[in-house]
Amino acid sequence: MANEVKTTPESYGDVVVRLESVVKRLEGGELGLEDSLKEFEDGIRLVRHGEKLLGEAERRVEQLLQEGSDERRAPLEVPAGET
Repeated sequence: MANEVKTTPESYGDVVVRLESVVKRLEGGELGLEDSLKEFEDGIRLVRHGEKLLGEAERRVEQLLQEGSDERRAPLEVPAGET
């Protein structure tokens, strides 16, 4: 089973779908050694790319939380007469 050149998935969801496909092919037990190694290599690349995408998302979330930190630290204003 020749492995065609595959592009890097753009979204994390695409990474997960492609990785699930790789796992199914590997678990199917019908691949030879060379094809299994190619699939494994593809899987490793997908995992690394997925980790990169998750890291980028985490940095974006942290940046958003830092940008909004001033509002979150403001004291709670209780309207007069409601204490």
